[in-house]
Amino acid sequence: MAHAMRRRSSVSLFATDGKAHPLQDSLVAVTLVLGALAFVTAMFHNLHLISSWAGLIGILTGAYGQYISVTTRERFPLIIGLGASAIGFFLGMAHGGLFGGVLG
Repeated sequence: MAHAMRRRSSVSLFATDGKAHPLQDSLVAVTLVLGALAFVTAMFHNLHLISSWAGLIGILTGAYGQYISVTTRERFPLIIGLGASAIGFFLGMAHGGLFGGVLG
């Protein structure tokens, strides 16, 4: 009975298993920041380089984060960041792409 009443202390904000996951937490933060950057800059045609590159890197970090994630609390913000990165990437590609106007 005493064992069932013991509270688990959460070492990490995103870990529900009581263990620290610093790499996964870092990938969550990077994916969310890049997703927000890609999403916001995709609304401006002249910022297509930033939105497309930030979106591409956000997609890659989010995909790797999903691959190594352990808990649902890590996966949920990764999906949000991945979605924002994908929208920013695709709109950035539509507005000029990764190298549009710089090469060629």
